[in-house]
Amino acid sequence: MGIELIKEKFSKDKPLITYFMAGYPSLEKSLKTAETLIEAGADILEIGVPFSDPVADGTTIQVAHEKAVRDGITPLDVLNLVEELKNNYPNVPLILMTYYNPIFVFGEKNFIDTARKKGVDGIIIPDLPPEEAKALKDLADKNDISLIFLLAPTSTEERIKFIGSLTNSFIYYVSLTGITGARDNLPWEELERKVKTIKSLTNKNVAVGFGVSKKEHTERLSKVCDGVVVGSAIVKLQGKGDFEGIEKLVKELKDGLSNV
Repeated sequence: MGIELIKEKFSKDKPLITYFMAGYPSLEKSLKTAETLIEAGADILEIGVPFSDPVADGTTIQVAHEKAVRDGITPLDVLNLVEELKNNYPNVPLILMTYYNPIFVFGEKNFIDTARKKGVDGIIIPDLPPEEAKALKDLADKNDISLIFLLAPTSTEERIKFIGSLTNSFIYYVSLTGITGARDNLPWEELERKVKTIKSLTNKNVAVGFGVSKKEHTERLSKVCDGVVVGSAIVKLQGKGDFEGIEKLVKELKDGLSNV
């Protein structure tokens, strides 16, 4: 389980990692979203923990954060959702995407201990600098939870090597500077060059996210990276309760990945 479960997905194929917001537009509908993603073929779930100041997120995901926070969804609610999913889908890696403040309020040790008991396999914390993550990473490692770090187009070779040394499952490469959100196009030449550089300097799996939203994206990305993360396009459908749309999108994205 945990770290090895995530790595196993990368060893078999190029995984489709799908993000959804827990508790949006309700806990029940977010659970249904998760089940739809898995049944449609998503390989890894990235689960958003609602927060009042989601600085890395664009409008679509910000709206989801705000609605869930307003409805009183707590980190413990999210962890209980993880537990239900893990009981029903034990072989699907579940990764939390959370800002640091909810972990700080929960208490680092208490959060990691609870996350392990509930079935969390990995955690992404976009506002926690890796230089300040040692205590949390040590706790995560001891509990077989992968702390997943991000690299950006602006990352230096020194920083790439540093992140590579901390990585035990995969590196999350942010395809563009700025915030999350579906894009019609991506900076392909820079993206492809950067992913090749990261892989040459770290020899680690690299998943690309931010802006990825359609089959043409996953087709092209599959030629250079090891996995793809899709978020805003899914959350937009999640907010409408369009589960058929989610299923259709996941199948199209997976189809793009399989045509390598």
